Amino acid sequence: MVEKLQEDGSGWKLVLAYDGTDFHGWQVQPDRATIQGTLADAIEHITGERVLPQGSGRTDAGVHALGQVTSFALRAAIPAANFHRALNRALPASIRVLEATSVASDFHARHKATGKRYEYRIFRGEICPPWVSRYVYALNWPLNVEAMGEAATMIAGEHDFASFAASDPELAQRLIEHRESSTVKTIFSSCWEDVGDLLVYRVHGSGFLHHMVRNLVGTFLDVGRGHIAPHEMMRILEARSRAAAGATAPARGLFLVSVDY
Repeated sequence: MVEKLQEDGSGWKLVLAYDGTDFHGWQVQPDRATIQGTLADAIEHITGERVLPQGSGRTDAGVHALGQVTSFALRAAIPAANFHRALNRALPASIRVLEATSVASDFHARHKATGKRYEYRIFRGEICPPWVSRYVYALNWPLNVEAMGEAATMIAGEHDFASFAASDPELAQRLIEHRESSTVKTIFSSCWEDVGDLLVYRVHGSGFLHHMVRNLVGTFLDVGRGHIAPHEMMRILEARSRAAAGATAPARGLFLVSVDY
C-alpha cells in the first residue's frame, strides 16, 4: 500500500515536537517565523514542492508540543526513513520530527482527530533555573492544590466552555475554520499532579477552544489562592461569559502532548 501511494503521490503524516518560544505560533504569517512556515520551507528544500502542512490544531505563540501531528500530500516518491532524516537535517534544532509516515491521501491531521491531550507546567520552587524558565510558569504563591484538584474534576464531561474561550471578536470565524458547530466540548479527564518542583495540569478532551486550557489554568489558580471555591466552576461554565472566568495563564507553560485518531 505504501509503495503504491508513493508511486501515485502520497499523503504524509508527521509527529512533531517543538519549542514554541521563538515562533509566532503554528499558523504561517507574513514576515514572522512560525512552525507551519518553517516546516513548509524544509519540505520545499528537500522535495522542491511547496505545500502547506495542516496541523491537528493551531498552537499559539510560545506554546510547545511533544506530539503535534501534521499532514500534507507530495507528488515526489521518497522513502519514509530518508524523508525523516532529511527533515531533521533541514529543520532548526527547536523543531524535531519524531515520526514520518506515508498514509492514505484522505488523512487530515485536524479533521480526523478524535481527541487531544495537553499539560500545563507550573514551577513551584523559589528560584526557577534559567534552563527551565522557557517551559514553565514560575509561580511560588501559596496554593491550595487539593482545592485546585477538586475544581479540575468538575469540568469532566460534556459542557459548554464559552466562558473559557478567548475573548476573540473572530471566534465565530475560528469555529467555522475548525469545523466546529459550538463551544460544547467533552473532557475525558482533568487533574493536577505534583511532580517534584512542578505542579502539572493534565487534560484530555475531544477538542479545545482558543486559549481554553490556559483560561482553565488561570481559573484553577484563582481557586488555589482562595479567590473562588471549587464548586464555583459550575457557575462559571453556566455563565457562558469570558468575564466570569480567571486570567489567561502564560503560553510558556503549555504543551500539546498528543493527538488521538
